[in-house]
Amino acid sequence: MAVAARKSKAPAQPKAAAKPAKARAAKEGAGKTSALSNAPTFTKEEDLHAYREMLLIRRFEEKAGQMYGMGLIGGFCHLYIGQEAVVIGMQMASKDGDQVITGYRDHGHMLACGMESRGVMAELTGRRGGYSRGKGGSMHMFSREKNFYGGHGIVGAQVSLGTGLAFADWYRGDNTVSMTYFGDGAANQGQVYESFNMAQLWKLPVIFIIENNRYAMGTAVSRASAQTDFSRRGVSFGIPGEQVDGMDVRAVREAGQRAIEHARSGKGPYILEMQTYRYRGHSMSDPAKYRSKDEVQRMREEHDPIEQVRARLVRDFQIGEDELKAVDAKVREIVNDAAEFATHDPEPDPSELYTDILLEPAQG
Repeated sequence: MAVAARKSKAPAQPKAAAKPAKARAAKEGAGKTSALSNAPTFTKEEDLHAYREMLLIRRFEEKAGQMYGMGLIGGFCHLYIGQEAVVIGMQMASKDGDQVITGYRDHGHMLACGMESRGVMAELTGRRGGYSRGKGGSMHMFSREKNFYGGHGIVGAQVSLGTGLAFADWYRGDNTVSMTYFGDGAANQGQVYESFNMAQLWKLPVIFIIENNRYAMGTAVSRASAQTDFSRRGVSFGIPGEQVDGMDVRAVREAGQRAIEHARSGKGPYILEMQTYRYRGHSMSDPAKYRSKDEVQRMREEHDPIEQVRARLVRDFQIGEDELKAVDAKVREIVNDAAEFATHDPEPDPSELYTDILLEPAQG
């Protein structure tokens, strides 16, 4: 594809940068909460990186929503708007070779892994240039090259698969970790706890990242979960966990570094409950009448992950409006190019119905 693949790795942190703030300690086996009042600091380059990467996801998802409304994207479409700090912060804490697997709210994870915006948008519109050659759509995109192992439509299925990725990491001994994302709704699925047990039993290098956006498919956490502190879901297995401000990319990266170091050093799995919020409905077909417009507006005004970074860039690093507008213009250029490509790329040939069904044996 014409647009070069992008990586969501942060610039190297200089030695002078502040050390991450330690999380508040809790009782053994219980969750910990990142100390929000002592959030770690970012350098100018790190904040600019986070701003660009989160803004790309935001603009991409806005465009995807627009194209869905125009009938260019069919089926289901789950947008990541509001949750951008989670995946970007985790990617800033990871290293090349670490794997990512998630559920169906997955476009942001793909972009954060460095997958091309053209390929992602083309798959959404069912075109040949898509990551599954137009045959998979939103929930069936993969990239072995970028270590993205899919957004999965079966609720909670990716947790078992992500644990399997960690088993492969452990078996190969290649010092990589599996970052396995799932939501507050999926956290109540039975296979999640089977995976917890196996991961801790074998000390597998997996980070279980629970993106708690408060409403699952449309039911508030308080009405669906007996234990609403998801960082404690691993207590019976001896898996440490902590709650993190998932709207602050700095807090996410700091917690991610701690969790990844734990898993990479052979200590086994770690649970991160990212307390985040989605601005749109569960999918594009969800009117989200189970919450008030005032609640959504308040979150946008007081906790938006992108606006927090933007404010720091202006306040702490004296970044001018012209420079910020130039970043936005470049991001929009990338997204508009992806939309143009995805609109005019040919649809798959009917013969593609019969490909990728069976794994062909290796030749020779």
